[in-house]
Amino acid sequence: MIKTTDQLASMISAEIKKTAFGKTPVELYEPIKYIMSLGGKRLRPLLTALAYSLYRDDVATIMRQAVAVEVFHNFTLMHDDIMDKAPLRRGNDTVHEKWDHNTAILSGDVMLVKAYEMLITNNSDLTLAILKAFNKCASEVCEGQQLDMLFEKRKTVSEAGYIEMIRLKTAVLLGFSLKLGGLLAGADEKSCRALNDFGINIGIGFQLKDDLLDVYADQAKFGKQVGGDILSNKKTFLLIKALENAKGKQKKELEGWLSKKQYQAAEKVEAVTAIYNQLEIKTLTEGKMNYFFEKGFQSLRKVEAPLPRKAMLRRFAEGLIDREV
Repeated sequence: MIKTTDQLASMISAEIKKTAFGKTPVELYEPIKYIMSLGGKRLRPLLTALAYSLYRDDVATIMRQAVAVEVFHNFTLMHDDIMDKAPLRRGNDTVHEKWDHNTAILSGDVMLVKAYEMLITNNSDLTLAILKAFNKCASEVCEGQQLDMLFEKRKTVSEAGYIEMIRLKTAVLLGFSLKLGGLLAGADEKSCRALNDFGINIGIGFQLKDDLLDVYADQAKFGKQVGGDILSNKKTFLLIKALENAKGKQKKELEGWLSKKQYQAAEKVEAVTAIYNQLEIKTLTEGKMNYFFEKGFQSLRKVEAPLPRKAMLRRFAEGLIDREV
């Protein structure tokens, strides 16, 4: 019987709770249990489980591999937080704040090792295919993080450069998550490739949606400060397009806000958002976001699997498009 997304989410949570990372020294393993307990969307293991469910019903048998993707994702978050000097993760202290930088680095390293261990199956040929795909994905995630850091120091970033950065940093892991489910279920090569492409394209759309929500979300629902990207001058798709399209007085005003060191936060968010509105940046972003979502759905149509099962995966992806947080 096909499991619902809620049932799959419960199975993933149960698998995370029972996963043993190690016991001593406690200071090495406690931070892992801590970050894995902070929740989050669990989007990546859900995608693995949904892709597997396109072909088979015994999804409980691949929960270990599905959770491996979540372990890897949280490893990247732990290290990203150190690089970003971030004080909070999901509303709680980051690991390097709660413990220290060196512990966060070492605990993250253990998580990467554990992710590899959890991806191993009883089929050596299948394991080899999975690890090859994972190695490519993991390297690309690091490339994306490096580009993100480089972009912080650049005055301008192109639209193409930004899309490539989010493809690497965010989207390829969604693609791998889906491909992993297909590989574990024994899907054909064409379908596994289509699942990967589906994940990459919805992943790019997913990040563009995040960029949009940071400016235009309902504060009551958002759960964090609206306009955070504006305050930090983060080179999101919205800012990149605004800098490209602004002319004369508009451009001077936008660049003025970007260079200001002293300002009232609410005033800056309001002023920059007003410029975005004048330039119809929200519409531009929605158009680009929907382009990638539609490109993803085109790839999903190429997946050889029963239509009712594909419909469940499609509905889940559509929920990502319509989300308000």
